[in-house]
Amino acid sequence: MTKPVRIRDIAEACGVSVGAVSRALKGQPGLREDTRLRIISVAQQQGYDFSRLRTDKIKRVLFLLHRQHNISRALPFYSQLLLGIDDACRDQGIALSFLSIGPGDAVSEQVMLHQPDALICAGFFEPELLGLLQQMKLPLVLVDLWAPGLPCVNPDNTQGGYLATKHLIEQGRSRIAFLASSLAHYSIRQREKGYRQALYEARLLMPPEYDAVAPPLLDTEQSLVEAVNELFRLPEPPDAIFAYNDAAAMVVQRVCAQQDIRIPEDLALVGFDDIDAAAWSHPPLTTIAVDKKQLGREALRLLLEEKLEENLLLPVQLVVRGSSGK
Repeated sequence: MTKPVRIRDIAEACGVSVGAVSRALKGQPGLREDTRLRIISVAQQQGYDFSRLRTDKIKRVLFLLHRQHNISRALPFYSQLLLGIDDACRDQGIALSFLSIGPGDAVSEQVMLHQPDALICAGFFEPELLGLLQQMKLPLVLVDLWAPGLPCVNPDNTQGGYLATKHLIEQGRSRIAFLASSLAHYSIRQREKGYRQALYEARLLMPPEYDAVAPPLLDTEQSLVEAVNELFRLPEPPDAIFAYNDAAAMVVQRVCAQQDIRIPEDLALVGFDDIDAAAWSHPPLTTIAVDKKQLGREALRLLLEEKLEENLLLPVQLVVRGSSGK
């Protein structure tokens, strides 16, 4: 029988104190980043059982959002998600804090300032950044994202994309474009998959230029404006757009207002997320409703129950308003 690796063994191999190893493995402050990573690397090489660190009850959770998100535009969605997590944390007596990070940050140091027992990551994170977070060996759950081997909770993005596109087809639209900021994000790719499924079932084939992916500019909103203008310059512009989220759909509304394109007469429009502003826009926006607070509550449940490799999908609902010509 293999003898379990002890903290003392790791300390001797690294030439540091037992206390330093304990702080590194528990993600506590007080160590240089290179020292922390070296200790964790040695622990992994020696086969240390990191699950032994998780016997304590989770008392502090850190909610992480990627700095790449335009925070002001992302908050209408993610603030509701955060409130759902906060509600669930209060019920469990857990303290919740927030941090936005990017790949250029000293990730471990920034995270450890909060001294969390567990992490919830929301929205897009590139694999390299997720890898850095996983190296910290803290329980981790993803929301609005998927990665192999990590527990996650998502709205049913594929079904949402399907419902949005099917609705536009039922309104008699035949030139339906899909507007995205990027196809790098799991959720957006899944929404496009649903869009394709609905077109396939209706035996509609869209030209490739109707896949309107915003050019990689620093300002996401300006890049979306460029993508929409490119659609409208086509010899046969679309008569409908399914936008990957409501914020992007509202960019379409502004461009249409500037160019005297009437919604829904000239262009039917559907968004995704059902943020509060969707109902106030002009005309009110047809969208796919996501229970954002429930996403947050389910994320905390997965964290506390230590569910592994589970992609929990929450149902979505089509909300029909004036922008699609109801």
